Amino acid sequence: MILTPLRLTPDHDIPGPLLTELTALYASHRAFHALSGDFPDPDDIRPEQVAAALADELAQSAAEVLLARDKGRLVGVAITLARHPDPADPDPWIGLLMVDAGLRRRGYGRRLASLVEDRFRAAGRTAVRLAVLDGNTDGLAFWTALGYAAVDHRRDLRLDRPCTVLRKPLGEPADRPPRTPRRAARVAVLDPVGAVFLFRYDNVEVGVHWAMPGGGLEADENPREGALRELREETGWTDLEPGPLLCTWEHDFTHLSVGPVRQHEHIYVARGPRREPTGPHLAAAHAADGILTWRWWTRQELAEAPEPLWPPDLARLLDAFEAPEE
Repeated sequence: MILTPLRLTPDHDIPGPLLTELTALYASHRAFHALSGDFPDPDDIRPEQVAAALADELAQSAAEVLLARDKGRLVGVAITLARHPDPADPDPWIGLLMVDAGLRRRGYGRRLASLVEDRFRAAGRTAVRLAVLDGNTDGLAFWTALGYAAVDHRRDLRLDRPCTVLRKPLGEPADRPPRTPRRAARVAVLDPVGAVFLFRYDNVEVGVHWAMPGGGLEADENPREGALRELREETGWTDLEPGPLLCTWEHDFTHLSVGPVRQHEHIYVARGPRREPTGPHLAAAHAADGILTWRWWTRQELAEAPEPLWPPDLARLLDAFEAPEE
């Protein structure tokens, strides 16, 4: 699963194809919308209504809409709030987490919640809160199963609906035997015409694949710091800085020194000249990481890649990232 922020067009609209996907996702939850009252007719949810609802959410400066995709398909959406309007509330909030109802009981909800928690954890937050409407018994069961505990019962600020407030401390991610949780970061370096630089790796578990420069974070590093260090170690390029966040995602593989891991990655974008890696220590660094070779990939080449890419949806992610600038 890949998590990306919602990016609007230059006119601050949701791109048409994406709005169609979001409308279908929202419409799949008729029972929830009948309970919440968020839409006038839960049996006839329209694109303009979904666009207006998301615009209201994004009007809050601390809000973010996150899109979850699996193999290119939109499977879920999450709305988060880094700061609650009540200054006495120290925690970030999950305002909405919704997975396509046709994909229930496949683990998407748990994976999406885990990715959202990891984003808050990487930002240094120590807990997260959310509210479950009275009568939403399925929602209450879902969140309590993930370790959230009730801390309050009150009416919500927007529509005065009764709800239970839940909170979860964000310590280290829970163990998921036999895999070890691992934090990592990478940088998608784009040349002046939009080609991306990738390494070709060979891994004992997943085999040959292509990925951006990057790797595991050290104990005292945040994702951006780790991405910069890894970029310099693996390419020798010291004149680039990680820019905007492209996406976060998690995947399983076997690390040479750690063993089987479930890796959570932040991927940033940087722009620079088209060139080759350089430096006296590259050969040793590449041998230690299982790097076989490297090359620059055009967007068309990414779409037709004969070998796996990390993340798998890389061509579409880069297209979506650059769309507002076109």
